[in-house]
Amino acid sequence: MLCLTLLVAATALVFAGYGRHEIAATGGTPAAGCVPAPADVRKGEPVLRVDGAGAVESAAPSDGKTALTYDGGPSPEWTPQLLDVLAARQVKATFFLTGSAAAAHPDLVRRIVAEGHEIGSHTYSDVELGQVSGSRAALELSFTQNALAGSSGIGTRLLRLPHTAGLGTLCADTWEAGHRAAAEGYVIVAADGTSVRQYTGSAQAVDETERLLAQRGAAARYTSVGAALGLDGTTYPVSALAEWKGAAFIAAQGASRWFADGMTWLLAAAGVITAVRLALLFGVARLHVRRTRARRRRGAPRMPPVTDPVSVIVPAYNEEAGIEATIRSLLASTHEYVQIVVVDDGSTDRTFEIAESVEDPRVMVVRQPNAGKAAALNTGIGWARFDIIVMIDGDTVFEPDAVQRLIQPLADPRVGAVSGNTKVGNRQGVLGRWQHLEYVIGFNLDRRMYDVLECMPTVPGAIGAFRRDALARVGGVSEDTLAEDTDLTMALCRDGWRVVYEESAIAWTEAPSTVRQLWKQRYRWCYGTLQAMWKHRRAVVERGQSGKLGRRGLLYLLLFQTVLPLLAPLVDVFAVYGLLFQDAGQALGVWLGFTAVQVATAVYALRLDRERFEPIWTLPLQIFVYRQLMYLVVVQSVVTALLGSRLRWHRMQRTGTATETRDRDRTAAVG
Repeated sequence: MLCLTLLVAATALVFAGYGRHEIAATGGTPAAGCVPAPADVRKGEPVLRVDGAGAVESAAPSDGKTALTYDGGPSPEWTPQLLDVLAARQVKATFFLTGSAAAAHPDLVRRIVAEGHEIGSHTYSDVELGQVSGSRAALELSFTQNALAGSSGIGTRLLRLPHTAGLGTLCADTWEAGHRAAAEGYVIVAADGTSVRQYTGSAQAVDETERLLAQRGAAARYTSVGAALGLDGTTYPVSALAEWKGAAFIAAQGASRWFADGMTWLLAAAGVITAVRLALLFGVARLHVRRTRARRRRGAPRMPPVTDPVSVIVPAYNEEAGIEATIRSLLASTHEYVQIVVVDDGSTDRTFEIAESVEDPRVMVVRQPNAGKAAALNTGIGWARFDIIVMIDGDTVFEPDAVQRLIQPLADPRVGAVSGNTKVGNRQGVLGRWQHLEYVIGFNLDRRMYDVLECMPTVPGAIGAFRRDALARVGGVSEDTLAEDTDLTMALCRDGWRVVYEESAIAWTEAPSTVRQLWKQRYRWCYGTLQAMWKHRRAVVERGQSGKLGRRGLLYLLLFQTVLPLLAPLVDVFAVYGLLFQDAGQALGVWLGFTAVQVATAVYALRLDRERFEPIWTLPLQIFVYRQLMYLVVVQSVVTALLGSRLRWHRMQRTGTATETRDRDRTAAVG
């Protein structure tokens, strides 16, 4: 479906660009110093045709008659004025129209015909037929006939070769193209300045025509090509089928132009919205930093430290690769007392055995049949003994001070949940670096903004702290969506609780190491987020903390994580079109500017998180590859949601590398 949509979009852009002369080689003029056409053609009369035997015949208007012709258009700028001048003098003329302009202004074509003027072809895009292939030339003439049929119900046998005037300067390649057209029944009309006058459609042509027809006897002298030569059937009515085909052709061109114009505005709007978002992220992140520093400044008023015991719930399903490291990182916590509840959700590997082998009274291992992560968390809540509950993933490794730092915002009785700072541990490869940048730039920078605007939509499953009574008031962890962490966070906000971000509480997680695993994970995240947004959609019209979530958080997610990603593939197609067929320098400049802004954002975000700048070199490539993958995930998720399909749980294959980066950095520091 996506490929079909992109193919239609690309076709529409090419069609629109073809008619607007944006595609390469749609213009062109005869080459200087070209090989001249045969002498008998160059020295003949200005009107040429080929008879049944293939012989070339030339003719000129009879004495006392001059054919009045106009090239190009129709155009709203000068065609109506020219028609008014001709009508005032009761003079008929021949209009050699370009098919693209005729399709764009069918009302003017109908007026030309209705007022008794003659119509000829000037090709579809004003192309010099001698400079293009034979198939392209045939396409130009066919498109023009379709445009005339759809706009006025007629066809024409008259043709003026673009970029030519008199036959004396006609090039051999241009005549070859003209001869092919004449052999198919066209009458080639050139100009000699006396018996056939040629004007290029413009406001100047209107003024010159007015002066010309003001001469005595002009009305009797000037006329159309057919009338001047006594030719019948220069234009003819087309069949109903041809007229219908022409109407469809005009509609297609109109739609393609509308689409191209819409994409231009969309690209501009997306650029403005993205710039506003980045400015908002920078400004709000800076405000968040100032607030955080103010709270930590010596002498600043502080809430009493939270020292209450904590229950940590670890839901685990086939986590044998990392479950021991997770448990031992929690046991190394500097917090005074931590109860660890490991809920084995029907694992088929050695997760239960490994967890149970950790001999420490603070560790409790509970086993249940496989029921999903939400059910495992609710089981853990049931076994938890304390009023502060921390929920983490089975592959997450905590810093020793993470629990202590994570629960400090709960000193504020208005706070019901706290999001910690998740970092990618296995960031050695390009895919890992891309996810690392995404976590730092996208997730953590966004969370600073959500914190300041009081509209946090997600406390990540990897590290989050909750009040037990807050969980009880919303009914625990819901199984309605696949993004149980987002669903729970939104439910807490709608219940009136504040949800905040604690950047100093750091946990390391293992990111997907293959594209297939990444796709499955993000597909589940995105689909689950869409489910949660729909479930809590009434927050948009509610008041208080719920209204802040709805009108700030949900609308932000809708715009930047759904609508813009859905449109991104179309924008990319338009960008490629601009690079290939429009001003490549301008398109490249826009891309470089966008990349520079992304790099600046990355530098700022990495600096805030006290991370190294080394992964930035992968950012330009991320824009081309990784971002497109994430856009496709959104597209598939939205289509799945619209079709009403149920998405099953996808589990990632763990390798136990969540602390890879942390351990390497510590080893380097010791060394």
